[in-house]
Amino acid sequence: MTSKGSRIGVAIAIVALTLPIVALGVVFTGIVSTPVPSSESSSGSESDPGAPIDNPLQGQTFYVDPESLAAKAAAASAAADQGGSQSTVAPSAQTEVLDKLAATPAAIWLVPERYPTETVAATVTATLDAAAASGETPVFVVYGVPNRDCGNLSSGGLTAAEYPLWVAQIAGAFADRSAIVILEPDALALATQCGNVDERVDQIKGSVDAFSSTQAVVYLDGGHSTWLPATQMADLLNRAGIAETRGFATNVSNYNSTVKERAYGEKLSSLTGGSHYVIDTGRNGKGSNGEWCNPSGRALGVAPTVVTDAGHLDAELWVKPPGESDGTCNGGPAAGTWWPESALELAANAGW
Repeated sequence: MTSKGSRIGVAIAIVALTLPIVALGVVFTGIVSTPVPSSESSSGSESDPGAPIDNPLQGQTFYVDPESLAAKAAAASAAADQGGSQSTVAPSAQTEVLDKLAATPAAIWLVPERYPTETVAATVTATLDAAAASGETPVFVVYGVPNRDCGNLSSGGLTAAEYPLWVAQIAGAFADRSAIVILEPDALALATQCGNVDERVDQIKGSVDAFSSTQAVVYLDGGHSTWLPATQMADLLNRAGIAETRGFATNVSNYNSTVKERAYGEKLSSLTGGSHYVIDTGRNGKGSNGEWCNPSGRALGVAPTVVTDAGHLDAELWVKPPGESDGTCNGGPAAGTWWPESALELAANAGW
Protein backbone atom coordinates (compact mmCIF):
# COMPACT_ATOMS: atom_id res chain seq x y z
CA MET A 1 0.00 0.00 0.00
CA THR A 2 1.05 3.61 -0.12
CA SER A 3 2.92 5.35 2.66
CA LYS A 4 -0.33 6.77 4.04
CA GLY A 5 -1.81 3.39 4.81
CA SER A 6 -1.25 1.20 7.86
CA ARG A 7 0.83 -1.92 7.35
CA ILE A 8 -0.68 -5.23 8.19
CA GLY A 9 2.19 -7.63 7.69
CA VAL A 10 0.47 -10.97 8.31
CA ALA A 11 2.21 -14.27 7.72
CA ILE A 12 0.73 -16.03 4.68
CA ALA A 13 2.35 -19.34 5.54
CA ILE A 14 3.65 -20.77 8.77
CA VAL A 15 6.85 -18.84 9.17
CA ALA A 16 10.13 -20.36 10.33
CA LEU A 17 11.79 -18.52 13.19
CA THR A 18 14.72 -16.43 12.15
CA LEU A 19 16.55 -16.98 15.43
CA PRO A 20 19.44 -19.39 14.83
CA ILE A 21 18.34 -21.71 17.58
CA VAL A 22 16.19 -24.77 18.07
CA ALA A 23 12.64 -24.38 19.37
CA LEU A 24 11.80 -25.88 22.73
CA GLY A 25 8.33 -27.16 23.57
CA VAL A 26 7.43 -24.46 26.04
CA VAL A 27 4.25 -22.44 26.01
CA PHE A 28 3.38 -19.29 27.85
CA THR A 29 0.00 -18.29 29.16
CA GLY A 30 -1.10 -15.41 31.31
CA ILE A 31 -2.35 -11.87 31.27
CA VAL A 32 -0.34 -8.72 31.55
CA SER A 33 -2.12 -6.28 33.80
CA THR A 34 0.68 -3.74 34.20
CA PRO A 35 0.91 -1.28 31.29
CA VAL A 36 4.16 -0.80 29.44
CA PRO A 37 5.61 2.53 30.57
CA SER A 38 4.59 5.10 27.98
CA SER A 39 3.64 8.72 27.81
CA GLU A 40 0.98 7.77 25.27
CA SER A 41 -1.39 6.05 27.68
CA SER A 42 -5.01 7.09 27.62
CA SER A 43 -4.92 7.92 31.32
CA GLY A 44 -5.90 11.43 32.15
CA SER A 45 -8.66 11.62 29.60
CA GLU A 46 -11.83 13.47 30.35
CA SER A 47 -14.51 11.40 32.08
CA ASP A 48 -17.46 11.67 34.37
CA PRO A 49 -16.88 9.48 37.45
CA GLY A 50 -20.61 9.23 38.01
CA ALA A 51 -21.52 8.16 34.48
CA PRO A 52 -22.45 4.53 33.84
CA ILE A 53 -19.84 2.51 31.99
CA ASP A 54 -20.99 1.34 28.57
CA ASN A 55 -18.32 -1.21 27.74
CA PRO A 56 -19.02 -4.89 27.01
CA LEU A 57 -15.33 -5.63 27.66
CA GLN A 58 -15.43 -4.42 31.25
CA GLY A 59 -13.99 -7.00 33.62
CA GLN A 60 -12.46 -9.11 30.86
CA THR A 61 -8.84 -10.11 30.43
CA PHE A 62 -7.35 -11.05 27.10
CA TYR A 63 -6.17 -14.43 25.90
CA VAL A 64 -2.50 -15.17 25.29
CA ASP A 65 -1.87 -17.45 22.32
CA PRO A 66 0.64 -20.15 23.36
CA GLU A 67 1.41 -20.76 19.67
CA SER A 68 2.30 -17.17 18.81
CA LEU A 69 5.55 -16.40 17.05
CA ALA A 70 6.68 -14.53 20.17
CA ALA A 71 6.09 -17.64 22.30
CA LYS A 72 8.05 -19.79 19.86
CA ALA A 73 10.89 -17.29 19.81
CA ALA A 74 11.00 -17.20 23.61
CA ALA A 75 11.09 -21.00 23.78
CA ALA A 76 13.84 -21.15 21.18
CA SER A 77 15.89 -18.55 23.04
CA ALA A 78 15.51 -20.51 26.28
CA ALA A 79 16.68 -23.66 24.53
CA ALA A 80 19.75 -21.84 23.23
CA ASP A 81 20.52 -20.61 26.74
CA GLN A 82 20.34 -24.16 28.02
CA GLY A 83 22.56 -25.55 25.27
CA GLY A 84 23.60 -29.07 26.12
CA SER A 85 23.81 -28.47 29.85
CA GLN A 86 22.10 -30.99 32.12
CA SER A 87 21.68 -28.41 34.88
CA THR A 88 19.35 -25.45 34.94
CA VAL A 89 20.79 -22.38 33.26
CA ALA A 90 19.64 -18.87 34.12
CA PRO A 91 17.77 -17.21 31.25
CA SER A 92 19.62 -14.62 29.21
CA ALA A 93 18.44 -11.02 29.06
CA GLN A 94 17.08 -11.74 25.58
CA THR A 95 15.06 -14.71 26.83
CA GLU A 96 13.61 -12.67 29.68
CA VAL A 97 12.44 -9.99 27.25
CA LEU A 98 10.96 -12.54 24.85
CA ASP A 99 9.22 -14.33 27.73
CA LYS A 100 7.59 -11.06 28.74
CA LEU A 101 6.60 -10.29 25.17
CA ALA A 102 5.15 -13.78 24.72
CA ALA A 103 3.07 -13.37 27.88
CA THR A 104 1.43 -10.17 26.62
CA PRO A 105 -1.93 -10.73 24.87
CA ALA A 106 -1.92 -10.04 21.14
CA ALA A 107 -4.50 -10.68 18.44
CA ILE A 108 -4.69 -13.92 16.48
CA TRP A 109 -4.83 -13.25 12.75
CA LEU A 110 -7.10 -15.46 10.66
CA VAL A 111 -5.86 -15.52 7.08
CA PRO A 112 -7.22 -17.98 4.51
CA GLU A 113 -3.77 -18.96 3.32
CA ARG A 114 -3.10 -20.50 6.72
CA TYR A 115 -6.66 -21.23 7.82
CA PRO A 116 -8.71 -22.22 4.76
CA THR A 117 -12.47 -22.55 4.64
CA GLU A 118 -12.34 -26.27 5.42
CA THR A 119 -10.43 -25.88 8.71
CA VAL A 120 -10.87 -22.30 9.97
CA ALA A 121 -13.93 -23.08 12.10
CA ALA A 122 -12.04 -25.82 13.95
CA THR A 123 -9.16 -23.43 14.59
CA VAL A 124 -11.46 -20.77 15.98
CA THR A 125 -13.33 -23.30 18.13
CA ALA A 126 -10.11 -24.67 19.61
CA THR A 127 -8.95 -21.18 20.51
CA LEU A 128 -12.31 -20.28 22.03
CA ASP A 129 -12.23 -23.46 24.10
CA ALA A 130 -8.73 -22.74 25.39
CA ALA A 131 -9.64 -19.13 26.20
CA ALA A 132 -12.80 -20.19 28.02
CA ALA A 133 -10.84 -22.70 30.07
CA SER A 134 -8.56 -19.91 31.29
CA GLY A 135 -11.37 -17.39 31.76
CA GLU A 136 -10.00 -15.07 29.09
CA THR A 137 -11.28 -13.36 25.95
CA PRO A 138 -9.48 -13.93 22.63
CA VAL A 139 -8.96 -11.21 20.06
CA PHE A 140 -9.21 -12.29 16.42
CA VAL A 141 -8.42 -10.39 13.24
CA VAL A 142 -10.32 -11.50 10.13
CA TYR A 143 -8.09 -10.76 7.15
CA GLY A 144 -9.01 -12.48 3.91
CA VAL A 145 -10.89 -9.98 1.77
CA PRO A 146 -10.47 -10.31 -2.03
CA ASN A 147 -7.54 -8.35 -3.46
CA ARG A 148 -6.25 -7.88 0.05
CA ASP A 149 -3.85 -4.97 0.50
CA CYS A 150 -4.42 -3.98 -3.11
CA GLY A 151 -1.57 -6.23 -4.26
CA ASN A 152 1.02 -4.73 -1.93
CA LEU A 153 3.22 -6.35 0.75
CA SER A 154 0.35 -8.25 2.41
CA SER A 155 -1.38 -9.17 -0.83
CA GLY A 156 -3.60 -12.23 -1.10
CA GLY A 157 -7.05 -13.06 0.14
CA LEU A 158 -9.89 -15.03 -1.39
CA THR A 159 -11.99 -14.72 -4.51
CA ALA A 160 -15.27 -12.82 -4.36
CA ALA A 161 -17.13 -16.14 -4.42
CA GLU A 162 -15.01 -17.84 -1.74
CA TYR A 163 -14.78 -14.97 0.73
CA PRO A 164 -18.34 -15.03 2.16
CA LEU A 165 -18.13 -18.79 2.62
CA TRP A 166 -14.93 -18.45 4.63
CA VAL A 167 -16.38 -15.67 6.78
CA ALA A 168 -19.52 -17.73 7.39
CA GLN A 169 -17.39 -20.56 8.77
CA ILE A 170 -15.66 -18.19 11.18
CA ALA A 171 -18.89 -16.54 12.31
CA GLY A 172 -20.56 -19.91 12.77
CA ALA A 173 -17.82 -20.97 15.16
CA PHE A 174 -18.49 -17.98 17.41
CA ALA A 175 -22.25 -18.34 17.85
CA ASP A 176 -22.77 -17.42 21.52
CA ARG A 177 -19.07 -17.51 22.46
CA SER A 178 -17.30 -14.45 23.86
CA ALA A 179 -14.63 -12.93 21.63
CA ILE A 180 -13.44 -9.72 20.00
CA VAL A 181 -13.21 -9.47 16.22
CA ILE A 182 -11.29 -6.83 14.26
CA LEU A 183 -12.75 -7.00 10.78
CA GLU A 184 -10.53 -6.57 7.71
CA PRO A 185 -7.81 -4.04 8.56
CA ASP A 186 -7.17 -1.50 5.80
CA ALA A 187 -9.97 -2.83 3.60
CA LEU A 188 -12.23 0.21 3.61
CA ALA A 189 -9.62 2.97 3.78
CA LEU A 190 -7.44 1.38 1.11
CA ALA A 191 -10.40 0.94 -1.23
CA THR A 192 -10.26 4.64 -2.00
CA GLN A 193 -6.79 4.09 -3.47
CA CYS A 194 -7.61 0.76 -5.11
CA GLY A 195 -10.64 2.15 -6.91
CA ASN A 196 -13.07 -0.51 -5.66
CA VAL A 197 -15.03 1.34 -2.99
CA ASP A 198 -18.52 0.05 -3.83
CA GLU A 199 -17.34 -3.54 -4.13
CA ARG A 200 -15.36 -3.35 -0.91
CA VAL A 201 -18.22 -1.77 1.04
CA ASP A 202 -20.52 -4.59 -0.07
CA GLN A 203 -17.98 -7.22 0.97
CA ILE A 204 -17.50 -5.74 4.43
CA LYS A 205 -21.24 -5.28 4.86
CA GLY A 206 -21.70 -8.96 4.04
CA SER A 207 -19.19 -9.87 6.74
CA VAL A 208 -20.95 -7.60 9.23
CA ASP A 209 -24.19 -9.40 8.46
CA ALA A 210 -22.50 -12.77 9.01
CA PHE A 211 -21.42 -11.78 12.52
CA SER A 212 -24.67 -10.02 13.44
CA SER A 213 -26.21 -13.15 14.97
CA THR A 214 -23.14 -13.98 17.09
CA GLN A 215 -22.01 -12.75 20.49
CA ALA A 216 -18.68 -11.54 19.10
CA VAL A 217 -17.84 -7.90 19.79
CA VAL A 218 -17.02 -6.65 16.30
CA TYR A 219 -14.97 -3.62 15.33
CA LEU A 220 -14.59 -2.56 11.69
CA ASP A 221 -11.24 -1.15 10.71
CA GLY A 222 -11.34 2.65 10.78
CA GLY A 223 -7.92 3.51 9.38
CA HIS A 224 -5.91 5.93 11.49
CA SER A 225 -5.36 9.57 12.28
CA THR A 226 -2.93 10.32 9.45
CA TRP A 227 -4.76 8.55 6.63
CA LEU A 228 -8.25 9.48 5.38
CA PRO A 229 -10.12 12.48 6.81
CA ALA A 230 -12.57 11.42 9.50
CA THR A 231 -15.54 12.52 7.39
CA GLN A 232 -14.49 10.30 4.50
CA MET A 233 -13.73 7.34 6.75
CA ALA A 234 -17.05 7.77 8.54
CA ASP A 235 -18.94 7.62 5.26
CA LEU A 236 -17.27 4.30 4.42
CA LEU A 237 -17.98 2.88 7.86
CA ASN A 238 -21.62 3.96 7.79
CA ARG A 239 -22.13 2.44 4.37
CA ALA A 240 -20.47 -0.81 5.51
CA GLY A 241 -22.90 -1.25 8.42
CA ILE A 242 -21.03 0.02 11.46
CA ALA A 243 -24.39 0.56 13.15
CA GLU A 244 -24.69 -3.23 13.39
CA THR A 245 -21.35 -3.57 15.19
CA ARG A 246 -19.74 -2.26 18.35
CA GLY A 247 -17.63 0.20 16.40
CA PHE A 248 -14.20 0.50 14.82
CA ALA A 249 -10.48 -0.06 15.37
CA THR A 250 -7.79 2.53 14.72
CA ASN A 251 -4.02 2.48 14.23
CA VAL A 252 -3.93 -1.22 13.33
CA SER A 253 -0.31 -2.12 12.48
CA ASN A 254 0.66 1.53 12.69
CA TYR A 255 2.64 3.67 15.10
CA ASN A 256 0.60 6.82 15.73
CA SER A 257 0.41 8.02 19.32
CA THR A 258 -2.58 7.15 21.46
CA VAL A 259 -3.25 10.85 22.01
CA LYS A 260 -3.65 11.43 18.27
CA GLU A 261 -5.66 8.24 17.77
CA ARG A 262 -8.02 9.04 20.57
CA ALA A 263 -8.73 12.51 19.16
CA TYR A 264 -9.34 10.92 15.77
CA GLY A 265 -11.44 8.16 17.33
CA GLU A 266 -13.70 10.59 19.13
CA LYS A 267 -14.25 12.61 15.97
CA LEU A 268 -14.98 9.46 13.97
CA SER A 269 -17.33 8.27 16.72
CA SER A 270 -19.33 11.49 16.49
CA LEU A 271 -19.77 10.89 12.76
CA THR A 272 -20.86 7.26 13.13
CA GLY A 273 -23.66 7.49 15.65
CA GLY A 274 -21.51 7.42 18.77
CA SER A 275 -19.80 4.14 17.91
CA HIS A 276 -17.07 2.87 20.22
CA TYR A 277 -13.53 1.97 19.28
CA VAL A 278 -10.26 0.26 20.18
CA ILE A 279 -6.71 1.45 19.47
CA ASP A 280 -3.74 -0.69 18.47
CA THR A 281 -1.02 0.36 20.93
CA GLY A 282 1.39 -2.51 20.30
CA ARG A 283 4.12 -0.38 18.74
CA ASN A 284 3.16 3.24 19.40
CA GLY A 285 5.09 3.92 22.60
CA LYS A 286 7.15 6.65 20.93
CA GLY A 287 4.56 7.62 18.34
CA SER A 288 5.23 7.65 14.60
CA ASN A 289 8.14 9.10 12.66
CA GLY A 290 5.98 9.24 9.53
CA GLU A 291 7.02 5.84 8.19
CA TRP A 292 4.62 2.88 8.13
CA CYS A 293 6.94 0.01 7.21
CA ASN A 294 9.41 -1.17 9.86
CA PRO A 295 10.48 2.30 11.04
CA SER A 296 13.43 2.40 13.40
CA GLY A 297 13.39 3.94 16.85
CA ARG A 298 9.85 2.86 17.76
CA ALA A 299 8.74 1.34 21.07
CA LEU A 300 6.14 -0.96 22.56
CA GLY A 301 3.06 0.90 23.71
CA VAL A 302 0.65 0.40 26.58
CA ALA A 303 -0.09 -3.24 27.28
CA PRO A 304 -3.60 -4.45 26.36
CA THR A 305 -6.14 -3.12 28.79
CA VAL A 306 -9.87 -2.38 28.99
CA VAL A 307 -10.71 1.31 29.30
CA THR A 308 -13.57 2.15 31.64
CA ASP A 309 -13.61 5.94 31.81
CA ALA A 310 -17.09 6.24 30.22
CA GLY A 311 -15.69 7.51 26.92
CA HIS A 312 -16.01 5.89 23.51
CA LEU A 313 -12.66 4.11 23.79
CA ASP A 314 -13.30 0.51 24.85
CA ALA A 315 -9.76 -0.85 24.99
CA GLU A 316 -6.13 -0.52 24.01
CA LEU A 317 -5.06 -3.73 22.27
CA TRP A 318 -2.00 -5.22 20.63
CA VAL A 319 -3.65 -5.98 17.29
CA LYS A 320 -0.46 -6.32 15.24
CA PRO A 321 1.84 -8.59 17.30
CA PRO A 322 5.07 -6.69 18.01
CA GLY A 323 8.10 -8.43 16.53
CA GLU A 324 6.37 -9.43 13.30
CA SER A 325 7.67 -7.62 10.23
CA ASP A 326 5.68 -5.08 8.22
CA GLY A 327 7.29 -6.35 5.02
CA THR A 328 10.49 -6.29 3.00
CA CYS A 329 11.47 -2.72 3.86
CA ASN A 330 14.02 -1.09 6.14
CA GLY A 331 15.87 -4.39 6.45
CA GLY A 332 12.85 -6.44 7.48
CA PRO A 333 11.87 -9.90 6.25
CA ALA A 334 8.61 -10.77 4.50
CA ALA A 335 5.40 -9.42 6.01
CA GLY A 336 4.36 -11.31 9.12
CA THR A 337 7.70 -13.06 9.59
CA TRP A 338 9.19 -13.03 13.08
CA TRP A 339 11.97 -10.45 13.20
CA PRO A 340 13.93 -10.74 16.47
CA GLU A 341 15.87 -7.51 15.98
CA SER A 342 12.63 -5.55 15.75
CA ALA A 343 11.13 -7.26 18.80
CA LEU A 344 14.16 -6.53 20.93
CA GLU A 345 14.45 -2.92 19.72
CA LEU A 346 10.78 -2.22 20.46
CA ALA A 347 11.18 -3.69 23.94
CA ALA A 348 14.42 -1.85 24.69
CA ASN A 349 12.96 1.48 23.60
CA ALA A 350 10.02 0.86 25.94
CA GLY A 351 12.38 0.36 28.88
CA TRP A 352 12.07 -3.41 29.18
